[in-house]
Amino acid sequence: MKPALIGAFVVAMAILPMVIPQFLSFQLTYAGAYTIAIVGLVILIGKTGQISLGHGAFMAVGGYTVAILAHSGVGYILSIPAAAITAGVLGVGLGAIALRLEGIYLALATFALAASIPPLIKRFSSITGGAMGITLPSHSELELYYVTWIVAGLLLLLAYLVLRGRVGLSLRALRDSEAAAVSFGVNPVFYKTLAFGWSAAYAGVAGALLADATAYVSPDVYGIPLSLTLLVGAVVGGLDMIWGAILGGAVIEFLPLWSQKINPAFSSVVYGVALVAIITFMPEGIAGAIARRLRSPAPRTS
Repeated sequence: MKPALIGAFVVAMAILPMVIPQFLSFQLTYAGAYTIAIVGLVILIGKTGQISLGHGAFMAVGGYTVAILAHSGVGYILSIPAAAITAGVLGVGLGAIALRLEGIYLALATFALAASIPPLIKRFSSITGGAMGITLPSHSELELYYVTWIVAGLLLLLAYLVLRGRVGLSLRALRDSEAAAVSFGVNPVFYKTLAFGWSAAYAGVAGALLADATAYVSPDVYGIPLSLTLLVGAVVGGLDMIWGAILGGAVIEFLPLWSQKINPAFSSVVYGVALVAIITFMPEGIAGAIARRLRSPAPRTS
């Protein structure tokens, strides 16, 4: 994206809460949290070629880390880095295990992780609150909005800068041809594990911010549907472009609400048809379609 467009977007996001209804700014807070998780998927799937159907599990780790720390007297700003570290460590562990898996087998392994997290949370009810969940202290909605989008902006910038350098080049090389990447000195064990840990840390931050916005965590929130929703957001936004995560986050937050307004009885059908239409006409994602449009030369006028 051009610096002018980035600046305009930053200014717009800073002003928006002052000119839009409060409930809409609250929904944008959710979209910001989803954006962070989707950036993680872009790093893992789009840039590295590793499939994950279990990022909702890492969001659960982040959310419960914040909730448990909140009841220990730790402020939510300080608990966000703790959520990133906890989820990142789990991601590194899963990445090390998944080194022998590829394609559908890796997808099934991460799917199993997403399926196992809710019952595991319920099992340790003395810590997690079981099926009842944990209530968090509430915070100002305006404060949560700005914190979420500032964190999202910083993490987007970090991803952009890192992926422009040697790390990004190595990840893309592994995605395109692991054998060729190894022949040029790229260590697949290190970079694939790094990608999983990095992606999981982003999901942990997203889960922490979402938990703070909701002021509540429950195992049923972090089931398989959440992981699939994040994957939809990544694909629709554009798997090969970091800033597409912003569009993906907006789509998975606002498209279901828009579908309900059109026809509450068939909201799922409307939602599904809209997603199919986006994927059919913009297979490279919304961000990819916009970028292609901006690159295409303007038609000559006679």
